[in-house]
Amino acid sequence: MILQMEPWFGEEEKKEILSYLDEGGWFTEFKRTEKFENLLAEFTSAKHCIVFNNGTISLTLAAISGDIGPGDEVIVPNYSMIATPNSVKMLGAIPVFVDVEPETLCLDISKVKEAMTSKTKAIIFVNANGRNPTYPIENLLNLCKEYKLFLIEDSAQSLGSRYPDGVHQGLKGDVGSFSFSAPKIISTGQGGCLITNNDEIAFKLRRLKDFGRSGGGNDIHDWIGYNFKFTELQACVGIAQMAKLSWRIERKKQIYSKYKKYLENTKGINLFSQDIVNTTPWFIDCIAEQRNKLQDFLKTKNIGTRIMYPPINQQKAYQVEGSFPTSELIGQRGLWLPSASQITDSQIEFICESINEFYENS
Repeated sequence: MILQMEPWFGEEEKKEILSYLDEGGWFTEFKRTEKFENLLAEFTSAKHCIVFNNGTISLTLAAISGDIGPGDEVIVPNYSMIATPNSVKMLGAIPVFVDVEPETLCLDISKVKEAMTSKTKAIIFVNANGRNPTYPIENLLNLCKEYKLFLIEDSAQSLGSRYPDGVHQGLKGDVGSFSFSAPKIISTGQGGCLITNNDEIAFKLRRLKDFGRSGGGNDIHDWIGYNFKFTELQACVGIAQMAKLSWRIERKKQIYSKYKKYLENTKGINLFSQDIVNTTPWFIDCIAEQRNKLQDFLKTKNIGTRIMYPPINQQKAYQVEGSFPTSELIGQRGLWLPSASQITDSQIEFICESINEFYENS
């Protein structure tokens, strides 16, 4: 079976974990976690990197660091993993859904201002599949500056993707969030991090994740904080994964180029464009006619696929009325093709031949 996505762990991760266990560590975050944070900060050129137990919590703590609370409105894209709005809903804030661009699936800035009210406190911008929006991101920064809005970049899918000026995604806003869940380009099983160049925000975040302690290992609490710490075992895996990141970035770009080449003239399926000079595709995403039938056909060939995120406003958990044409289209026809880093060129060719066979016979 060619899975749509699978994590990739090997001997290097095992070696890191066993080495740590031989040292008799306490498992809770310490020197290995610090090393993992430093590697991420160095890779992204961030001044600060703080890791957490998962990417949803990192978004929530990002919101807390921006003083977002009950009754505040936060603009979020209607196309995203549901963790994006849930992260602020947990604080009693109100997610306000805005549609996304059809070309990039990033937040449609022309619709953002229409959705703003006197209660709008923040915007969460999602770098969908590591893509940049069609407009300069500075336009969104200027909007936030004009209305004094806190900007969170949900860059969960974007490690290895940069803006056209070379700045890593996640560093344009006040704070940027990444995820290390199983499908991501590197994984620690669960986990997430926040990057920022703001000293005050970094100070807040480190205390928020550790019970509000005034310093490590004491029981003096200057703040209300929580327990969202990482583990050294996760950090061991993350350190080994970081050593493989540069290769995976290039491989993801090669995978996209192969799919594009083989499906370029296929009627019935359209890959979303990807700037592989600056950005790294996380998944191979597309619009597919007869999506469900295509999925069933590919399954008979032992090829796994996954339906893209449905529009959040239509999820039973939210049920918010409104017209969101692009996210609705994704809900009807959006499909992720096999995208694991370890997929081979011959497997990609077989997948594309199978897709062509389906549409030729439809």
